[in-house]
Amino acid sequence: MKKHILVVDDEEDILELVEYNLRKAGYEVTTLASGSRVIAAVRERMPDLVVLDLMLPGLDGHELCSLLKNDPKTRAIPIVMLTAKSQESDVVVGLDLGADDYVTKPFSPKVLLARIQAVLRRKGNGQVDKENLVRVGDLVIHPGRHEVTIGVKSIDLTFTEFRVLHCLARRPGWVYSRAQIVDAVRGEGYAVTDRAVDVQIVGLRKKLGEYGKLIETVRGVGYRFKD
Repeated sequence: MKKHILVVDDEEDILELVEYNLRKAGYEVTTLASGSRVIAAVRERMPDLVVLDLMLPGLDGHELCSLLKNDPKTRAIPIVMLTAKSQESDVVVGLDLGADDYVTKPFSPKVLLARIQAVLRRKGNGQVDKENLVRVGDLVIHPGRHEVTIGVKSIDLTFTEFRVLHCLARRPGWVYSRAQIVDAVRGEGYAVTDRAVDVQIVGLRKKLGEYGKLIETVRGVGYRFKD
């Protein structure tokens, strides 16, 4: 069965270019030129992946990404952001909201296709869901449910924060460089700055409260989960 990809962009030429290349590669494609119809379209027919522009009429890409990633029914849908906003702060915001990849305009259709295929492969592998529970005191990380709890309290993490935490916690004591964290969470070759990883760690520590101290900084190297 063909994978179904939803492409959202308000530039008609971009929509046509992306649709043409995706259909040529064997995907089924739905296109939308406005953010206001995305949620309804996703609920009507769940896509296997969403290519999402940031600057959209109606709801913008950041708002849509947040809505999709915070809804249990749509949280697992991979999102590839496609945008002209290429500043580091834009990348950080996109990652923090749970985007699975970030491609800037102008872009190569071949590169975009390769990124999409890589994201779909990672989803298909189900590597995170197959891991066992991680327990440290009252802290429980449940990969299958994409859920973190401390005692009876559920901790609200973004999609990316969860995957960074799970990456570190499943191998306590193991030191990960920032590049290794990005590779483990999103696959090799994902272009992102060290600052983006640091932002995820700061957010995690704050949300985990006293358990945030378990994420240790190894100066000059990266991070580890205290064993």
